[in-house]
Amino acid sequence: MTGETPADSKASPPASASSAKAADSNGTPAASPHATASETDAITSHGHGKEGFLALAVGSIGVVFGDIGTSPLYAMREALHHARGDVNPEHAVLGVVSLVLWTMTLFVTIKYVTFFMRADNKGEGGTLALMALAQKALGRYSPLVFFLGICGAALFYGDGIITPAISVLSAVEGLKDAPGLAGRLDPYLLPIAAGILIALFMVQAKGTGKVAKFFGPITVVWFLVLGALGAIHLADDPRIFYAINPWYGFRFLMEEQLAGFIILGSVFLCVTGAEALYADMGHFGRKPIQISWLVLVFPCLALNYLGQGAMILNDNSAGENPFWNMVPEVAYWPILILATIATVIASQAVITGAFSLTQQAVQLGLLPRIEIRRTSETQAGQIYVPSVNTFLLIGVLILLVGASLVAEARLAEDADALGSSVLASAYGIAVTGAMFVDTLLAWFVCRYIWKWNLGQTALLLVPLALLDMVFITSNLLKVPDGAWLPLVFGAVLVLIMLTWAAGTRTLTEKARRDSVQLLDLVEMLKKRPPHRVAGTAIFLTSDAELAPVALMHNLKHNKVLHEKNIILTVKTAQSPRVPEGDRITIEVINDDFKKVTLSYGFMESPNLPKALGLCRKLGLKFDIMATSFFLGKRNVVPSANSGMPLWQDKLFIFLMKNAANPTEFFHIPPGRVVELGTQVTV
Repeated sequence: MTGETPADSKASPPASASSAKAADSNGTPAASPHATASETDAITSHGHGKEGFLALAVGSIGVVFGDIGTSPLYAMREALHHARGDVNPEHAVLGVVSLVLWTMTLFVTIKYVTFFMRADNKGEGGTLALMALAQKALGRYSPLVFFLGICGAALFYGDGIITPAISVLSAVEGLKDAPGLAGRLDPYLLPIAAGILIALFMVQAKGTGKVAKFFGPITVVWFLVLGALGAIHLADDPRIFYAINPWYGFRFLMEEQLAGFIILGSVFLCVTGAEALYADMGHFGRKPIQISWLVLVFPCLALNYLGQGAMILNDNSAGENPFWNMVPEVAYWPILILATIATVIASQAVITGAFSLTQQAVQLGLLPRIEIRRTSETQAGQIYVPSVNTFLLIGVLILLVGASLVAEARLAEDADALGSSVLASAYGIAVTGAMFVDTLLAWFVCRYIWKWNLGQTALLLVPLALLDMVFITSNLLKVPDGAWLPLVFGAVLVLIMLTWAAGTRTLTEKARRDSVQLLDLVEMLKKRPPHRVAGTAIFLTSDAELAPVALMHNLKHNKVLHEKNIILTVKTAQSPRVPEGDRITIEVINDDFKKVTLSYGFMESPNLPKALGLCRKLGLKFDIMATSFFLGKRNVVPSANSGMPLWQDKLFIFLMKNAANPTEFFHIPPGRVVELGTQVTV
């Protein structure tokens, strides 16, 4: 495995900030720590202004709100299921609906739409973007910020496995009560759901650009149907409007006492996917997402939950599966098909989000190099990550089978046991954890970028953090019922990220201790000139101040030096993207050596031939097909005396061996690559 490549530099966080405003702590062109409102709006559009505001708003509904739009399929059912008992049925319905409405108001409208979407990193949102923004705000590497960032990223992956499983299965379970087929398709629900998901994951390699064009309009229709279904049933019992008063939710929790915490965990299902508003901000811009939520999505969801509540107040038995009970028989099949499509769209949004998060993690040095394929010539955000796609598919199928087996075992106790109810027990903990991480990271943005005083920051974030902690506590009560799964999964990913970051940092420090300064080598070559050969040699390295290992081996063993030698370093900026004009920095050492630094944002994939082609404009001309790329290959062996335990050394070595080949990762012509290796301990 190639060890001394530009990718390694991304895993070693900077120890201190550069004093120069023109460069960040990684030596890359730094982005302004904050922008004016007009600048932010321009940035968040990412060139989408020509497409029109309406097109952006409709597109955001398809991608951003798919997950939260499928919550009515199961959220009310699960909350009321836990509320059954000797509590007043009317209090239960009014309380649950009130809690749902105010959870959406506080977590989505106030926390994300009003506040968090203002904390953008050059137009991009999400946990890793917020982590990079916080690091930049501090002006130095912070272990706490770094750890919070990787925890948030790991929890998102846990959500990425559960969302497709619970969404699609909830829609397919509508077949249980389908007119003319009631009960006859029960044995086939699992195979049908699995077939839909397998097909969804298989088409990822083809790219989702063409399909995505239909996501927005279809999801708009879905939300309008949700609103219409709710409006139809409002007249069933007008008392449901009392639920708008938060007192009914508070009274219900007081009546339920300890069980109220379990109910809150189910209520939180109504806002799963809310973090997508922030994470997908860079694709559509802040205002289209905000307007879509306030004008269409929130009103339609509120109407649907109110309608479900009114129907149950009128007929308590409808609470067994309220969403499907509110669907008129004449429209059952069209809505069932539409619901299935909506859940596929919701799953697609989570899958593509996992791809984007993986790309960010690789660029920030949190994960080893992974094969990332572009599925569009024009849209940079459309990517496909084969290993992540396979991993998610396996995880989703395991969850489906496991949930169905548990539901089958429960049939003896509960004739209405559903596989999606089992999955709902595991759902929520990952989302609440990720939201809490966002709140903690926002502290650094408020204090160091927006320059709020301590009182202002505490006034906003302390209540939000307390709300997060209440819902985290309620979801932790579901750990014995399956919520342990995303926690274990997240812990494994955190361990992998910490191991990769620590291992690459150890290798970098050893390379600095054992290497020769490049300028010292240049002076030595003046005194003892080696044999010269024609052509250009490009030496990839993570530290341009040191003589690359491949260069030293070439001089030591081949005893030659090319006519032109380029020391090439790829740096990852703390901003999502780097403009083409700032991509390349060239520093001339002498006639024989030049330093070239390529800067990429953490949401970009490096393409060295394309970037080096821009060097012509800067006066550095060479034929890429007549150039040799030299990579330093490290054979890493474990050592009990290193900074990590022996088992962690072996994990790091395993990750290195399974990382993508740097030739493919950097898109280097394979026939132009020369690898020169050495053995090191970690």
